[in-house]
Amino acid sequence: MKKIILTLAIFTAAFSFTSAQVLPSFQFGAKAGLNLSSISSSASATLSSSNQAGYLAGFWARFGALGFNFQPEMYITSKNVDVKSSDGSEGKQKFTSIDVPLLFGGKVGAFGIGGRFYTGPVASFAINRDQTFTGAAGNALRLNYKDQNFAWQFGAGLDVKTISVDLRYEAGLTKQDYGSGQTRINLFNLSLAYRLAKL
Repeated sequence: MKKIILTLAIFTAAFSFTSAQVLPSFQFGAKAGLNLSSISSSASATLSSSNQAGYLAGFWARFGALGFNFQPEMYITSKNVDVKSSDGSEGKQKFTSIDVPLLFGGKVGAFGIGGRFYTGPVASFAINRDQTFTGAAGNALRLNYKDQNFAWQFGAGLDVKTISVDLRYEAGLTKQDYGSGQTRINLFNLSLAYRLAKL
């Protein structure tokens, strides 16, 4: 009897692990979190910055099979920095955008608990006096990448049932004009996600 129970337990565990890693799946959810931003500048700009907290909030989807997944996201984000230039002037800068990461990665784990790792590009659609939230969202949905900013994300996450925690680093790729020089925005973000649906 004990052997039968042990065999059934092993079979159930193996099936659950295989199903979690191999069979195609789709998930959708919402997320929110905080970020810490800094800027790097060209030599002519001679700027320095200190990290300031910003926020992010939006939605994510995940398509997975064979232990790998593709995770597109869309969220509004605010990136804040304190900037000091070589002439001694200081000021706060706020960059608000709709960000669209397209992440590729893998997952290990079973029974609703797992670790993820991923990387991929991010397109940022700026919200400013020339482009409203509606305009930026429209460009993001149409995948209109002209004149947008780009970055690259690296990260890892932990899933526990319907809750996920993600920690990421985002390296700016596009140079943006600031003062007499150009800058790139880099940041860390920590977010909490909730799965709303799974197929």
